[in-house]
Amino acid sequence: MSTPKHPEDGQPDLNQLAGQYAARAGVERRDDGQIDVLRSVGGVRGLAEAIIPGLLFTLLYTVGAELNVSLGAAVAAAAVFSVANLIQRRPLMQSLTGVAGVAICAFVALRSGDGATYFVPGFYLNGAYILAFLVSIAVKWPVAGLLFGMIRGENLDWRTEPVRLKAYTWASWIIVAVFALRLAVQLPLFLAGNVAALGTMRLAMGVPLYALGLWLAWVVSRPSAIAPEAASGSASSPAPGD
Repeated sequence: MSTPKHPEDGQPDLNQLAGQYAARAGVERRDDGQIDVLRSVGGVRGLAEAIIPGLLFTLLYTVGAELNVSLGAAVAAAAVFSVANLIQRRPLMQSLTGVAGVAICAFVALRSGDGATYFVPGFYLNGAYILAFLVSIAVKWPVAGLLFGMIRGENLDWRTEPVRLKAYTWASWIIVAVFALRLAVQLPLFLAGNVAALGTMRLAMGVPLYALGLWLAWVVSRPSAIAPEAASGSASSPAPGD
């Protein structure tokens, strides 16, 4: 796949690349300018896809069902959502990602014979996200800026403004805190072998916590506009709708 080129200098068009990344990340903005948190996490369907397989596994395994039965129910639920997505002609990647993730978790648990290890791939995924965000902050390309800058119409201009760069850096730290909090709470439960508590916290700290972190990051990074009368020395006021 060829890299988009800037029409004048022949270099990659970074704005276009960033726009493609933001679009694939699925962050949505409402007509009133606020972030649409529900749509950004996949809507009601996305919530169900994220919650139901893990919920089924946790409930069945906790009440004493065999590991194979509990894992089979989780994989079957993910597969049903995947088939429904394909029938409705939703993007193929979106259709397969969910079932692939659940299948990987089930494979790990089957190999170990321990239901608690169903949640281990999630630990690695959270760790990978933390690393990616930290690297983006260190090189002054905070991921929150790539996500929010495009849908706010800032493109990559925010990188040339120290105030905006700082705002998106703080926003990225908020999302890092979400991933770190998951590990801080869930790893001790895993080490204790408490599957019921681990499954419950996995659900509570999954999409709901991420949605909260995404909203807080949006609010923290919202730009401020200088009111017209500021030129004569009046105070600035926040831009409505951001």
